Amino acid sequence: MLVVMKKDATPRQIERVIAAIEGQGLTAHAIPGAQRTAIGITGNRGSLDRNLLETLEGVFEAIPVSKPYKQVSREWQPEDTLVDVKGVVFGGKSLVVIAGPCAVESYEQCRTVAQAVKDAGAHLLRGGAFKPRSSPYSFQGLGEPGLEILARVREEVGLPVVTEALDPEGVDLVEKYADMIQIGARNMQNFSLLKRAGRSSLPVLLKRGMSATIDELLLAAEYVVSEGNPNVVLCERGVRTFADHTRNTLDLSAIPAVERLSHLPIVADPSHGTGRRDKVVPMARAAVAAGADGLIIEVHHDPAAALSDGYQAVLPDMFRDLMAELGQLAPVVGRELRSGTAAAS
Repeated sequence: MLVVMKKDATPRQIERVIAAIEGQGLTAHAIPGAQRTAIGITGNRGSLDRNLLETLEGVFEAIPVSKPYKQVSREWQPEDTLVDVKGVVFGGKSLVVIAGPCAVESYEQCRTVAQAVKDAGAHLLRGGAFKPRSSPYSFQGLGEPGLEILARVREEVGLPVVTEALDPEGVDLVEKYADMIQIGARNMQNFSLLKRAGRSSLPVLLKRGMSATIDELLLAAEYVVSEGNPNVVLCERGVRTFADHTRNTLDLSAIPAVERLSHLPIVADPSHGTGRRDKVVPMARAAVAAGADGLIIEVHHDPAAALSDGYQAVLPDMFRDLMAELGQLAPVVGRELRSGTAAAS
């Protein structure tokens, strides 16, 4: 249920409505808007009496929220959420580009790639210290030493860091070294991890599961937001289909679908979405044209020697050319592509 206050509702009237909601054993969430305040209600296991709520002083109307996810829905909050990561804002006019290696392999590798993507105009640095792999014999990441490398490179290059946590304990480490917590596709429904991320002060990048519906993605985001962390960025990274010409099928229709249903920003990952270097750049362009708030791109200076997913990493010069193309495309779809330095200023 969403209680919409009148435009001239006073702070005291809002407080009384909140008190009335909490008096019924429910949780009230004040949502200040540009013109009026709304109050969301969670914790109800059955229908609420709209008439009772609408008789309270200062209330304009009470609206049932029909979706199974509440706080991430547009019914709950019509205005887009802006997620700030160290001055880089997702969800506004700016197009945000996250770039870097799939996995942190060494300081030299991470530093080389970070400098290349920074020079090309990237806004955030990605890199995995913990790698959930299909095979137990594949490279699993450097762990905390990898996080230490990311933190060192961040200070030297000046890009905020996005990196993945695999479990609640991993969130503790990511909080120590990074600026944004990534929850990968394999962990989209790891509910203990989602809840722990929801109690974090860091923004969260939540990737869509390999076979997840849009509703399931938004319900996963609801787990994070319901714990008190509203700063969630969704990511379309491709889903499993019968196609064999790509690693996954990048579902570009998910982008406008999410934007219709939710106020959270959404980015696209054409690297995992295609799994093929030659397809990353065209699908990156297509994702921006479809309305994505940003991109996450894997870049490696020597992909043939990469310890993880080298076949889908673009070379630095390819990434530089892509950024130039995005600079031309962004204004066509009402976006701005500023350099990483300008975006953080």
